[in-house]
Amino acid sequence: MNSMHPIAVSLVAMALTLSSAGQADEVTDQIDAAKKSYESGELRTAVETLNFAVAKIQEQMTESLLKLLPDALDGWTADPPESQSGGMAAMITGTTLTRRYTREDGAEVTLNLMADSPMMPMLTMAMSMPFVMQSNQDMKTYSFKGNRGMVEHAADTTDYEVTLMVGNRLVIQGQGSQLEDIKPIEAYFERLDLDAIQAALTK
Repeated sequence: MNSMHPIAVSLVAMALTLSSAGQADEVTDQIDAAKKSYESGELRTAVETLNFAVAKIQEQMTESLLKLLPDALDGWTADPPESQSGGMAAMITGTTLTRRYTREDGAEVTLNLMADSPMMPMLTMAMSMPFVMQSNQDMKTYSFKGNRGMVEHAADTTDYEVTLMVGNRLVIQGQGSQLEDIKPIEAYFERLDLDAIQAALTK
């Protein structure tokens, strides 16, 4: 009897686990179809079908996270939240969820939530090496609810960029223009449920 390829074994195991646990829907239908393709020896079709199911699951995960981006403050208007990296699969290398807020006077704030971002090691290094911060006169250390970060603002501009490290997986960035100070960015930070976001990342 021929032995199964390790990848095929993993695919079948995932299909069996998910198909037995979930109710009939688009995802479980695709998993069942992949299982049948595998049993018929159609391995390429099985992989493609499972990839479709995985993509749908990732879409659901992304939609759940997008709902955690806050609504507009009073006097502001919010664009629809969106994922800039095409699904939570990109969290392997970093996924950005973003939402833009505008005010009638031209002020703008954009929130970016970056999960498993490649920026995290660089930020950690910058925080632990003061001379890196000191080399840029427009950059200062920053803290919000016990989370470390940095603020970048040139004295002759109305632009602000606040970057915050939350736990070991999440970077939050608030970019603002036509602002008198960083208070609007902090107001949006206040509306973020950081515990809920971190919990969603572990599901």
